[in-house]
Amino acid sequence: MRSEALLLYFTLLHFAGAGFPEDSEPISISHGNYTRQYPVFVGHKPGRNTTQRHRLDIQLVMIMNRTLYVAARDHIYTVDMDTSHTEEIYFSKKLTWKSRQADVYTCKMKGKHKDECHNFVKVLLKRNEDTLFICGTNAFNPSCRNYKMDTLEFLGDEFSGMARCPYDAKHANVALFAEGKLYSATVTDFLAIDAVIYRSLGDSPTLRTVKHDSKWLKEPYFVQAVDYGNYIYFFFREIAVEYNSMGKVVFPRVAQVCKNDMGGSQRVLEKQWTSFLKARLNCSVPGDSHFYFNILQAVTDVIHFNGRDVVLATFSTPYNSIPGSAVCAYDMLDIANVFTGRFKEQKSPDSTWTPVPDERVPKPRPGCCAGSTSLEKYVTSNEFPDDTLNFIKTHPLMDEAVPSIINRPWFLRTMVRYRLTKIAVDSAAGPYQNYTVVFLGSEKGIILKFLARTGNSGFLNDSLFLEEMNVYNPEKCSYDGVEDKRIVGMQLDKPSSALYVAFSTCVIKVPLGRCERHGKCKKACIASRDPYCGWVKENEVCTQLVLGSKLAFEQDIEHGNTDGLGDCQRHSSSLVPSTTTSDSRARQGYDARGRMLDWKDPLGSSENTDPYVAVSSHNHQDKKG
Repeated sequence: MRSEALLLYFTLLHFAGAGFPEDSEPISISHGNYTRQYPVFVGHKPGRNTTQRHRLDIQLVMIMNRTLYVAARDHIYTVDMDTSHTEEIYFSKKLTWKSRQADVYTCKMKGKHKDECHNFVKVLLKRNEDTLFICGTNAFNPSCRNYKMDTLEFLGDEFSGMARCPYDAKHANVALFAEGKLYSATVTDFLAIDAVIYRSLGDSPTLRTVKHDSKWLKEPYFVQAVDYGNYIYFFFREIAVEYNSMGKVVFPRVAQVCKNDMGGSQRVLEKQWTSFLKARLNCSVPGDSHFYFNILQAVTDVIHFNGRDVVLATFSTPYNSIPGSAVCAYDMLDIANVFTGRFKEQKSPDSTWTPVPDERVPKPRPGCCAGSTSLEKYVTSNEFPDDTLNFIKTHPLMDEAVPSIINRPWFLRTMVRYRLTKIAVDSAAGPYQNYTVVFLGSEKGIILKFLARTGNSGFLNDSLFLEEMNVYNPEKCSYDGVEDKRIVGMQLDKPSSALYVAFSTCVIKVPLGRCERHGKCKKACIASRDPYCGWVKENEVCTQLVLGSKLAFEQDIEHGNTDGLGDCQRHSSSLVPSTTTSDSRARQGYDARGRMLDWKDPLGSSENTDPYVAVSSHNHQDKKG
């Protein structure tokens, strides 16, 4: 493990010497001494004793119908998002679903710790306009229920969550409803040996991936599922079967299944997918020897960007190495094109994997949807010839990898002590909804905010590092003296101009912009280049702008030009909210260009360094001819 970390370290040094992109610096920084003012949810109800705490173990958060749903251990909380919250966020309703004593007893008898023998809610979906679909681990006996959305009233009967929800809260899973059918990716057994991509419920037959076949799935970690066109796409990482000779090499993947797949014939692939194909995702730094980021962490839903449908994905280096992260963008057309390319095969257990010659691919082409252009004569997939079905059963892997847009990462972060693990995107940011802002969450409670920009090609190929925020609140979020700073979920809410950031013990409501920090300093407001902030002429103050605002304001998002604007020093004392004496060191100032000066990150500072830092100007102000 140590040798692998050293190898990666020297590899990074090699790339740095050969022009490996340097980490960009943020225009502004917000640390815990500032963000601690943000309201926090810790599971309390209005009017109750707020000094009492209980363990939440938050698994996921979701926004539906102006309600924030917090799925936790044994409970689901709802928060009215239109209610004003100043210091603490209170729940409006609480659904309690605990495991039965018999299930808890069986769980303990199987060797699990009592803290594991709870009902951790791992699936929370909108099934239709009136119904919530919820599944929990239920003390290692997964179960599912339907609830009335507005009242959280239990509907119908409880039923098995096997293949819909994991047994263990630590196991990753994804699920979505499409056209009334549930598509899920998880494990089906107590020992987590049988990984599956599964379709159930609805009016179509139940289908799954081939059981215990490493060519289909090998120890996958599921990250995202996306409904797009005629397909459901699953994003995950797994042990690369094509690199077995090199040990356990992990590759990021995307897989497709047809929504109209009805399974194979009674002879081949009965009750199994006939359209399952998978391909590697390429997120690498180009050079004489590509540097790959292979640990897929998070993927967005499909975003419409400059006339193209894309997904953004965060990747990291392996956990037994030094931290490094990248964000790559993928065009959905490029993903679809890879699945029409060449297949990959291994002719014998000891041979290398090679492309399958086109003349050996049967017709109709394996992996296509029934009724599509090349398969018009086949109404359903169970009519496919045995040759096609047998081929897809043994050849689910594509030869080519899906290239990232512009063939390199859109953003890199390699010189910090954390990995980026979550992503949220506002594709209509600013008062005119004409900017795209990306929020990246880390395992250390730090959020990075970027402006996505395009080049002459019109593709996503540039980013402006707007802000770094340390949003974790140790005073309110720590439990039993333990600080779990891993961000487990992020939900962006435009109506309230906030990003809800979930940790295992709390949820923090973070404003999309910190415009008030610039106060009456116009130079700082313009230099921030933040689409959420504008200099309001009438009040001469930096203000967070909302959609449809009739206020006359100034911005310069493209260049951040502050030439001719006055000095900011006299305004610095009003930029930080009232703090205690111990926080007096957090007061800020501005340099001559209006760039924010702020206290250095405690994760990376030392006692002998200058406590104030200004970012280099060439990173943030575009030069004009």
